[in-house]
Amino acid sequence: MDFLSEFLTLFLNKLQSPTLGFLIGGMVVAAVNSRLQIPDAIYKFIVFMLLIKVGLSGGIAIRNANLAEMLLPAVFAMAVGILIVFVGRYTLAKLPKVKTVDAIATAGLFGAVSGSTLAAALTIMESEGIQYEAWAAALYPFMDIPALVTAIVLASIYTTHKRRAADEALSQQEYRSKQEYLGNPGSTAVEYRSKQHSTKNQRVKIWPIVKDSLQGSALSALLLGLALGMLTKPESVFESFYEPLFRGLLSILMLVMGMEATARLGELRKVGQWYALYAFVAPLMHGLIAFGFGMIAHYITGFSLGGVVILAVIAASSSDISGPPTLRAGIPSANPSAYIGSSTAVGTPVALAIGIPLFIGLAQALMGS
Repeated sequence: MDFLSEFLTLFLNKLQSPTLGFLIGGMVVAAVNSRLQIPDAIYKFIVFMLLIKVGLSGGIAIRNANLAEMLLPAVFAMAVGILIVFVGRYTLAKLPKVKTVDAIATAGLFGAVSGSTLAAALTIMESEGIQYEAWAAALYPFMDIPALVTAIVLASIYTTHKRRAADEALSQQEYRSKQEYLGNPGSTAVEYRSKQHSTKNQRVKIWPIVKDSLQGSALSALLLGLALGMLTKPESVFESFYEPLFRGLLSILMLVMGMEATARLGELRKVGQWYALYAFVAPLMHGLIAFGFGMIAHYITGFSLGGVVILAVIAASSSDISGPPTLRAGIPSANPSAYIGSSTAVGTPVALAIGIPLFIGLAQALMGS
């Protein structure tokens, strides 16, 4: 009971954090139809600055870290990203009136990582004095890329099989029609077998998918920061420029995301209640799965509880920058209102307002036990 009461107290305290306050403030401003607007160019610049800062801090830490310590958490991050997509494929896709490609795209977006959610968690953890490995933020791409690639590959395999089945059924119908009415079954059979053979030889090309993911704006900014942190010595500019601006920029980002979340609530009416239910449950379920993997790494390698929180947060987050354009290009048949609407309107607010306080409170309760 002491553990539960301590956890609930910590959880309620996190809901009052300034970062989450700006998120809620943005939602309220949008709900009352305020004309307040943040230009899109400024929004993109803020995201770039935040991810460069996160990448730089992770790269600097990796340069000075024991890479062997990162191995198990990185493997777990990859495993969680892939697992999230398969969970969505065999849960959300099985619900009534949910199209499989839409479900796979949604799962891919929820398996990918939100840099802004990660930045919010890091800021709250720093304000709470929670220690974590500086390289823990570098787990971002280990989860993000495998999730997006897995979603696009699964969708490609599904659509290929569906198209192949349709082609085979059409070929069989053509064969029977021509055999019956044209009296030339031999050439038609050859044509039918040739079409079958060409369809079966279709393959999903993995490298273009990986390349598109790597070229996404958010992931490029993060990887650039990682590379600069590892290969150069940017400590002076990091401490004098990026670090002081970080929290102020993040507060503006949370305000924008709150406004965006409210604006997209209407999109969920187009895709049904199942997406809303999935978007509410998935961040917490994914985060708890990652928290469990993180605790395994904690007991095996000494991975800090702060690092466990970061692993859980990136699993609970859903990509808001690089994921949507990557999935729109990789799964063009999927409905963007399904995966973007459910992620932005429900998934991100749940991850920020409930997920981050939940995982931080759980870790602090474990620290005190």
